[in-house]
Amino acid sequence: MKAVITGDIINSRSTDAKDWLEILQAVLNAYGTQPISWEIYRGDSFQLMLTAEDAITAGFHIKAAIKQIDQLDVRLSIGLGDIDFESGKITTSNGTAFVRSGEGFEALKKQNMLVCSGDENFDHSINTMLGLALYIANRWTATVSTVIRTVIEHPDKKQKELAKMLDKSQSNISESLKRGGFDEIMAMNNYYKSEILRL
Repeated sequence: MKAVITGDIINSRSTDAKDWLEILQAVLNAYGTQPISWEIYRGDSFQLMLTAEDAITAGFHIKAAIKQIDQLDVRLSIGLGDIDFESGKITTSNGTAFVRSGEGFEALKKQNMLVCSGDENFDHSINTMLGLALYIANRWTATVSTVIRTVIEHPDKKQKELAKMLDKSQSNISESLKRGGFDEIMAMNNYYKSEILRL
């Protein structure tokens, strides 16, 4: 099973594209290479193909990176399924993961991140949890976003090392993670990872 994330930048016109473009490219590069695994198109829209297991981590990674810039956020639809046809470009590849990602993106309204797997019970459970997680994540400040992005990018580093990297105190790191609901989001992510094995 694969995942396809379809997304765009909320309020992209409120700032210069160069402010967020390199940040987004750096995050997408962590999950694959352009244009096979990811592509940015129509200015502020993008698609990323990756393993189903990493999809929620990637979703919050992208969100944290973009929310480092005031007033910006992302809308993301995670489609789970098969990839029937892989071309040299993600935008011309096909399969149920792409179809579900596109359909989910069209359905985004109040909730700005959704999972579509084709299994109604699973989707209902995970999207209810996502809704609660987003209640906190949508309010991340630039500081909290920076800390969460760094933790996702360096999962093996201890808080002391992260504090040194970001030139902050260890208590700042701890407080930002607590304010950002990081442990709760990762608990939801672990539930997601265990449940997708049953799909």
